[in-house]
Amino acid sequence: MNIAPSATYTRCGDFEETIFHCVRDCKFSRFIWQHLGFSDHSFFAAVCVRDWIKDGLNGANSILFAASLWWIWRHRNSMCLSDEAMPLNRLTWNIMTSVNEVKLCFHQQHPVAESVRHIRWNNNNFDCAILNVDGSCIGSPTRTSFGGLFRNNAGFYLLGFSGSLPSSADILEAKLSAIFHGLTLALDNGIEELVCYSNSLLSINLITGNSPKFHVHAVLIQDIKDKLSQLNCSLHHTLHEWNHCAYYFAKLGASSDAALRLHSSPPDDLRPSLRNDATETLFPRH
Repeated sequence: MNIAPSATYTRCGDFEETIFHCVRDCKFSRFIWQHLGFSDHSFFAAVCVRDWIKDGLNGANSILFAASLWWIWRHRNSMCLSDEAMPLNRLTWNIMTSVNEVKLCFHQQHPVAESVRHIRWNNNNFDCAILNVDGSCIGSPTRTSFGGLFRNNAGFYLLGFSGSLPSSADILEAKLSAIFHGLTLALDNGIEELVCYSNSLLSINLITGNSPKFHVHAVLIQDIKDKLSQLNCSLHHTLHEWNHCAYYFAKLGASSDAALRLHSSPPDDLRPSLRNDATETLFPRH
């Protein structure tokens, strides 16, 4: 019959398994909600389940709320029935994939002619130092790492770096760490004016906007803001095709357990890509 022998919540063993505790107030569920940006006090203060769900489904983040609720319930079942916990990055990926799928279902498709957009490195023609950064989660078991490189506005290589995050499987932490270490190296090397390119729009929005006070990476985000206050630096989103050299260093970080490695000269197999960027080679993006 699979009837629980007691009302104690089997996932944490601390409280009675009410609906609210199961999907919102349990430490596992609360951590996921806060990671996704639901950190307002009123969100956790509501006492009527029906009103809480109704407000969530009618709010500005209704699709995200619904997808999060569904995957938190599935996460609860995995832990209670199979003793399996999903990593936070996998849960986030599943939730955001569900959000995109729902949006596609209600998006009206209009037939348009296919167009090709040509892109190149430093497409905005900034005339200061250029920092490209990226993060990576690859392999099984997952190896999380980050990396980036500095170039002048003509594409001349100045410095590269890579590093590993052996205790993490969180791609957002990798992307944020790349920005943090890049800005730290800029200060250490006397680079006072630069532009930082990242292909993580979420990272940029968390840094430049009002990030949630209880975000899982709140300390790292604040550290990045502190670095920015000491530099003449702006953050810009870039496409993956513009950021391939930074991705090279991010993957390179997974090849060792070093917290940070500096690369004063570019690896030989990266030189063709650097040359393409410096000569403003155009790449098609559909």
